[in-house]
Parts: sequence; C-alpha cells; structure tokens
Amino acid sequence: MTYPLIPKNVADYSERPNLVDYAAVRCGFDWVEARALLDGLPRDRGLNIAYEAVDRHLQGPRADRVAIRWLGKTGARQDLTYRDLAAATNRFANVLRQLGLWPGDRVFVLLGRVAELYVAVLGALKAKCVACPLFSAFGPEPIATRLDIGEARLLVTSDALYRRKVEGLRSRLGNLTHVILVDDGPALRDTMRWKMLMAAASDDFEVPATDPADMALLHFTSGTTGRPKGAIHVHEAVVSHYVTGLYALDLHDDDIFWCTADPGWVTGTSYGIIAPSPIARLAAKRSARR
Repeated sequence: MTYPLIPKNVADYSERPNLVDYAAVRCGFDWVEARALLDGLPRDRGLNIAYEAVDRHLQGPRADRVAIRWLGKTGARQDLTYRDLAAATNRFANVLRQLGLWPGDRVFVLLGRVAELYVAVLGALKAKCVACPLFSAFGPEPIATRLDIGEARLLVTSDALYRRKVEGLRSRLGNLTHVILVDDGPALRDTMRWKMLMAAASDDFEVPATDPADMALLHFTSGTTGRPKGAIHVHEAVVSHYVTGLYALDLHDDDIFWCTADPGWVTGTSYGIIAPSPIARLAAKRSARR
C-alpha cells in the first residue's frame, strides 16, 4: 500500500501517512505535488519564503490568529498575529530599501529570541535580501569572522551584544554599512534605533518577483575544524521546510510549537521560523483544486 501526499480528508489527522511505514510513504511522495501545497506569489511571480510563512495567511480568519507568542523572563508577554507580523515585516522591508539595501544584500541578525529577530529575518526575505541569523552566544571573533565572510551590509542587534561583541571589531568589517539596535535610548555611535526607523516606515510593501533559485538564507558551519563555511538556502527550500514540518514534525493547525534550537543554527531557522505553517492552508489548497 502507498499513501498519497494529500489525505482524502486533511481535517482528519488520522488519515495522514504513518511514517513508521517509511517505504510506503516514500512511494506516494512527489515533489511536484509538494510544491503545489504552497501558494506562490500572486500573479505567478515566483516563490518567496516570507510570503509563504506570513502573507499567504492573511486571506480569511487566519489573519488574526497568533503567529508568534513571546514570553519574557519577567512575565511580559507579546502576541503577534499574522496580520501584525505582515505589517511589521513590511515595515522592515521598507526600512531596508530606504537604507539602500537591495536583493542579494546580506542582512545579519544577532539577537536572543525576541520578536525583532523574527521580524528582521522575515522582512529581509521579503525584500529579497539574504538573511543570516547569528548565534548570540558566539564570542567577538566568531561573529566578526561570519560577518566578514558573509559580506554583511546590515546588522540588527542589541546594545549589550553590540558593545560586547561587535563595536571593538567593527573597523575590520568593511562591508558593514549599517547597525540597527533594538533597545530604547540614545543611539550609540554609528548606529540607528529600530523603533525610530520602523515608526517612520510604511507597512505597505509588495514582495517583488522572486525566482525560486534566488539566494535566501546564509548559514555557517560551527568552525570547530577550521574557518566557518557558508551554506546557502534558496527560496525554493521553503518546499522542504513546509513538507518536513508537516510530516517529520507532525504539526497540526491548533498546535503551539516551540523549537529549542537557536535561530543562529539551521534547525532554529528552518523549524523555528519557517516551517510552522498551519495545516489549514493545505486543506484550503486541496479544496480549491476540486
């Protein structure tokens, strides 16, 4: 027996293929059908990771469902709906354009898991810049090495991380034109403030046409056996992100999902930011094709 990629009744999770029977599931899997589960940009303008992760959920009731829930150490809480996340990532994409960043420019993010990290990564992808989250526990040299290898044009970070890990080495980073700090207070020398830039930016942004082979994410190896090596994910990698979230992680429409891996590593980006796309979209796609 083989299992179809799309169950007859996607609302009935019992109809999902049983991955214990791996051979049967593999026989029924097809990458063309997997790609068809995603919307693609309107007017057949390609495939963009951020659009699939955020904007495609704006049609219908899912727009006001919580996309990200942040819980602070002191009990603070922040919920971002898909509508909120779409507006915030649009604003950051516009900030990048206003600062002169264009498709292919490298945007690095050095933060703990705060909302600004997710907005910066997804906003950079919307603008067709190359996003690279960095592990915030790295020391100054590993961070500077990755910023240098990746030809970072812009860095989003915090006051504390910037002072401890970047400021003293910034003169070595010839490509680093802009540093945006997410904290409140007066800007440090040669930096800008996130809130000021975001407040002045429009929340209206159309994701430009994106070739599925366009570079999207830049990850680095650990560097334990030599100089870190860059690894590229293109926008079409979102097909694998989505399908493995659906099958390997077994995500359901009403799940609350936590990814322990830091977004500075590939797992934390692929499965902490991108993959948790609600299964309800699969149902909608299937119904539309009937």
